[in-house]
Amino acid sequence: MFALRNANANRVATALRLRAWRSLSTSTELPVPNKSKVWNSADEAVRDIQSGQTILSGGFGLCGTPDTLIQALAKRTDIRMLTAVSNNAGSGRFGLGLLLETGQLDKMIASYIGGNKLFESMYLEGKISLELVPQGTLVERLRAHAAGIPAFFTPTGASTAVEHGSIPLRFKPGGFKEGVLIEGNKKETRDFGGRRFVMEPALKGDVALVRAWKVDEAGNTVFRYTANNFNRTMASNASLTIVEAEEIVPVGSLSPNAIHLPGIYVDRIVPATAEKQIESRTLAPDATTPPPSPGTNAKDVAQDLRHRIGKRAAKEIKDGYYVNLGIGMPTLVAEYLEPGVRVWLQSENGILGMGPFPTPQTIDADIINAGKETVTLLPGASVFDSSDSFAMIRGGHMDVAILGAMQVSQAGDIANFMIPGKLVKGIGGAMDLVSNPDRTKVIAVLEHCARDGTPKILKECSLPLTGARTVSQIITELCVFNVDRANGELELLELAPGVSVEEVKSKTGCDFRVASGGPKQM
Repeated sequence: MFALRNANANRVATALRLRAWRSLSTSTELPVPNKSKVWNSADEAVRDIQSGQTILSGGFGLCGTPDTLIQALAKRTDIRMLTAVSNNAGSGRFGLGLLLETGQLDKMIASYIGGNKLFESMYLEGKISLELVPQGTLVERLRAHAAGIPAFFTPTGASTAVEHGSIPLRFKPGGFKEGVLIEGNKKETRDFGGRRFVMEPALKGDVALVRAWKVDEAGNTVFRYTANNFNRTMASNASLTIVEAEEIVPVGSLSPNAIHLPGIYVDRIVPATAEKQIESRTLAPDATTPPPSPGTNAKDVAQDLRHRIGKRAAKEIKDGYYVNLGIGMPTLVAEYLEPGVRVWLQSENGILGMGPFPTPQTIDADIINAGKETVTLLPGASVFDSSDSFAMIRGGHMDVAILGAMQVSQAGDIANFMIPGKLVKGIGGAMDLVSNPDRTKVIAVLEHCARDGTPKILKECSLPLTGARTVSQIITELCVFNVDRANGELELLELAPGVSVEEVKSKTGCDFRVASGGPKQM
């Protein structure tokens, strides 16, 4: 009964919004085409979608996700065997998670699975296909098709599982233990200027589902803050683009300077009725709350180690740097910048000038970081779509990128995105962040040993690589290594208080040399 009242209320609200919009709609006397692209409902707008099509779904986490359109598509249970393309696979019954639950998806092309346990289990059990694509490559493949470019070369993923096609697209029924049903896609490679590049094909969508802030009747579209992400590129790609808009306005209401997506790419517009969701509601600490006392249990000790690593890594950041901090431990670096050091933090979902966590009064569902956490913007910040974001990254415009790692080799190889058969978090933006190590210094931060005591710093990584010969510095709770990427050697620069060279040797899975004059104290 409650659900019925809710549905009736939504229909009434939608009808009122459409009536209000029509009262302000574009005058027929304007010298512009009179045809409106506005449809009455999402249910009507998705009626032409067919089984087996490729659906592009905008959004990053749950920010900018076209939930109104996804909910309408989920009602069409006759539509099956869809291929969905998105940065990630939704969360619970939000985003594409809803289509996973209804069983309408046969394949996902995505960058990051994250905490979606349903999708991870379906993939490992052979119930769905997965093509994992680096985040920057994914948006560039979409942009390439939109621009009529059939393929392109990128350094991202060179000498990794992406190049070799060693990540299976699908396991046999029964899952990982039964073997591979569909192998991964091997990539053609070529050297340019002494660097290795892989060729990536353009990616075409049949239908794009997009969430926007303001759209006029001609389809001119404005996105809000980080809700731009993949939406703009996907909208320009597909044969049929449907936009759900928070505000539908008459032609001429939007400044030409404000338009992110010209109307030529938009076919249908519907009112957005689904509420915005926040995947990780993260707030600034209350100034009146005292800091927690140091603990002695294992969890507190591990947290203390992480903060010590983050504090040391912060010393590598200089005033005015452009910096990307990966999710997890690297985010702690921002808490320990030295006095007088001010930097521009970049978040790959489309922020340059990211600020601290918000207060309850300033929280905004459209301003999130790469970890899907709510954040703020500093004065002088800028926002942009995912394509522009990864152009900054691949082009080497970042001064420093700091990433967490599962393993690092003595040559600077890094592995941080999956454990075959057990853990599939996804590649995300990590492969792009390490793709130009000659221009962007890559620092790996990690605990020196795994939980079972085995070394994480090795002669060669045993896990699938995120990047080959990309890390220039390794920081752990025990020490700091510089990496000679050309010769594949480590140099011990610093030791933590109370730690000896012998202890580091016993906990490191490869040889290293000690800096001239001996290691300094961290």
